[in-house]
Amino acid sequence: MIRRIVLSLLLLLPALPALAQEEVTILAFGDSLTAGLGVDPESAFPAKLEAALKSRGHKVRVINAGVSGDTAAAGRDRLDWVLTDDIDAVIVELGANDALRGIPPTETRTALTAILEALKQRKLPILVAGMTAPRNLGPDYAAAFDPIFPDLAKAYGAIYYPFFLDGVATRPELNQADGLHPNPLGVTEIVARITPSVEELLAKVAAK
Repeated sequence: MIRRIVLSLLLLLPALPALAQEEVTILAFGDSLTAGLGVDPESAFPAKLEAALKSRGHKVRVINAGVSGDTAAAGRDRLDWVLTDDIDAVIVELGANDALRGIPPTETRTALTAILEALKQRKLPILVAGMTAPRNLGPDYAAAFDPIFPDLAKAYGAIYYPFFLDGVATRPELNQADGLHPNPLGVTEIVARITPSVEELLAKVAAK
């Protein structure tokens, strides 16, 4: 009798919220800027981003899927290998090597389109990290290359972060000796600037 009364009272109580949010897994998919060329693993972009998000109360894991030297086409060709079933969202950071090698922008656009199409088919929220062409390649190249990222982000409903190296490019104190790859201080600056956009990505995951 007492057991029945207790069960009846429990049914009248409002549903309790989950005690802890589920962990969100973000795939950081890119080239050496993501991989962390020249810095220790704990100073690479994915590790520092994960730490920053956790410090802001997010339960998150950021997977380092960066490969040094990757072009957009190379990323497209290996996407299926890293896109496991536990991935909840993806940051796409590719294109810098395309510009450095002077690859025709039409090829870069085609490869990135294929990547975003594959992610769309899996219904994964996406953040596109933009890149700009070196100006020594001329205005025609830049005019064809730079719009790739905002165009595709808009077409695929992705969050768009205009320039991955914002605040870091051309600043010697934030880069390694090659002038291309950020040092640990530079990575910290990148993470500080991109974190609000990544939080938008997490909000998209939560809204699914």
